[in-house]
Amino acid sequence: MSPTEAPIPPHAPLHLLAQAGGELAGLPELPRRGRGLSLRTLIVLRWLAVIGQTCAILTAYFALHFPLPLWECLTVIGAGVAMNLATMARAGRIDGSLPDGPRTAAQLGFDILQLATLLALTGGLANPFCLLLVAPVTIAAAALPARQAVILGVMALIAVGFLFSWSLPLPWRLHEHLELPGLYRLGLGLALVTGVLFTAGYAWKVAADADKLELALATTQDVLQREQRLAALGGLAAAAAHELGTPLATIQVVAKEMLRDAAPGSPAAEDASLILQQAERCRAILKQLSAQPQEGDALFADIDLKALLEEVAQPHRGFDLDFDISLKVPPGQAAPRVRRLPEIVHGLSTLVENAADFATARVQLTAVVDAGWIEIDIVDDGPGFSSEILPRLGEPYVTSRPQAKARRALAAQIASASSPARRGRRAPPPPVTAPIAPSQGGMGLGFFIARTLLERTGAKVSVGAGAPAKGQPGGALVSVRWARQALEVTASAMDGGGT
Repeated sequence: MSPTEAPIPPHAPLHLLAQAGGELAGLPELPRRGRGLSLRTLIVLRWLAVIGQTCAILTAYFALHFPLPLWECLTVIGAGVAMNLATMARAGRIDGSLPDGPRTAAQLGFDILQLATLLALTGGLANPFCLLLVAPVTIAAAALPARQAVILGVMALIAVGFLFSWSLPLPWRLHEHLELPGLYRLGLGLALVTGVLFTAGYAWKVAADADKLELALATTQDVLQREQRLAALGGLAAAAAHELGTPLATIQVVAKEMLRDAAPGSPAAEDASLILQQAERCRAILKQLSAQPQEGDALFADIDLKALLEEVAQPHRGFDLDFDISLKVPPGQAAPRVRRLPEIVHGLSTLVENAADFATARVQLTAVVDAGWIEIDIVDDGPGFSSEILPRLGEPYVTSRPQAKARRALAAQIASASSPARRGRRAPPPPVTAPIAPSQGGMGLGFFIARTLLERTGAKVSVGAGAPAKGQPGGALVSVRWARQALEVTASAMDGGGT
């Protein structure tokens, strides 16, 4: 199931199917990096750098008596101070707390040039503070898009090459001269280049994974909110049906009196009969609305366990697949009623859809109930989980999903519902050749969302291989297990909810 798609019940009106088709086109894409850092953060970092550089230069000159070009170094540090003051003035005119990618890149580029110039005046690669060139590139890799991060990384590498080729001698004690061998300086340069590349790559990977996880969690929350909104609409419909029952009964009583007083076969009798027929039709519709089990109504907050399995499997029937639904309870016990939560309905429906996408001909749903646990097993007869996917299953953006046959059929149904009918006849559904949701191409959010929602209800989700039959592979097995007291609705709780 797509990241933000809520399950569409089989009895959904055609206009709702069309609306869902429009929503599918607006699903979020993969996370896009590059918001940058706020100017305030950059200002604080540069002040720290300026303070550190000033302390180091003054300590080396006045305390250690190193013969270094003091005024030239203070001029370079002064350029950093001037840049920071200009940045503070600009942050005062705009909202400096908002991230800004291009300005972040420009500020970090200045930091690389300023630090490289200061290092060139104080020994180049022989200066132990040359390690600080790694910092701006690491920040760029974590906060900027790839192009800007690569440009700053190349700037840092060019600075390393320049410092290897030319720099003033390393300041040392009076009447002493420290000259590092060229081979050793080359090793320092290579070590610095390796540090820049490795640290930047590591920061980029960590930031990318964090962005993906952030989007996946936001998508999960969006799915849950949609399920809750649908549940609230169901409760509102049931309440409206209850409130409309009284005026409808009054209409029926008045219509019956009109029919009794009218002459048989007269226009008044025909009108009264028509009113009775339509009122009875309205009563049937209201009865159907009241009978829909929705989470928003306390009367329908629970559902029979097997009915829950039927509900999550129903949207995926009719796609050349057989669904085998069974319930195993201890002898002498009735099937338990369980809490019908949006998280459970959407999570199980997503797992069933995944099984339907990979299954060859059959999907089996089995609920096993014992004294302490309720476990639901979903097994398909497909190829099963690959060895490459299995260790990472459950992480966002990990998938090997095929072009889902169930979703293609649903897309055809949506397209047919949204296309105008001609001459009173509905046009046949057009063939769907392109995926209608990113997950078909393999976003890999479906299982992550299902697992997150189910674990929120106290479930434990595990995966494995189903039992092989008749020389065929066992397919994929997904087990969802709850403590019985966490899922089952007891008789006392149902009595309390009905009072």
